[in-house]
Amino acid sequence: MRYPAEHKEETRERIVHAASRRFRRSGANVGIAELMKSLKLTHGGFYRHFKSKDALFAEAVEKAFSEMRAKVRAAIANAAPGQELRIIIENYLSEAHCADPAGGCPIATLSQEMARHSPAVRKTFDRAIQNSIVALSQYISGSSDEERKRKAGVLVSAMAGTLALARAISDERQRREILAAARRVYMETFAHDR
Repeated sequence: MRYPAEHKEETRERIVHAASRRFRRSGANVGIAELMKSLKLTHGGFYRHFKSKDALFAEAVEKAFSEMRAKVRAAIANAAPGQELRIIIENYLSEAHCADPAGGCPIATLSQEMARHSPAVRKTFDRAIQNSIVALSQYISGSSDEERKRKAGVLVSAMAGTLALARAISDERQRREILAAARRVYMETFAHDR
């Protein structure tokens, strides 16, 4: 049975979406057979869509960053002028984001394992981080674009590290305290009037 071209594209998108969530939740050790079975697809069918697991991983990383950009845009859509960074920090370091690694920031979930991936995958990750830094820099004070980008890079790193640490803490109270303290410090440090 032959399927229309749009069916193939829809199937590919389902695979990328599921892989993006799985990789963020469990790391890159997710098996292709397991992933395809969860989608009620065959393992062999995977290769009709992707050349390799690395190719899927790169697309899944792009998908994860695209989802995060959409969440940030939605969060700040109704923010008062000058309050965008506060909204970004509050949402990123929220208990809800902390509780949802599969739907959350790929920097916090995948950074540690990037060194084990191919240069192509790492370049995809690098580009996405740089794009995130540039996007965030527009909401940070500074005397030049370069200064704002440097500060945004520090904030991205700090927030991703805070989120990763908070997820690792088993004590719920301590996790909430870490998130709350980091929100306060980052807002005091980065979210002053531009």
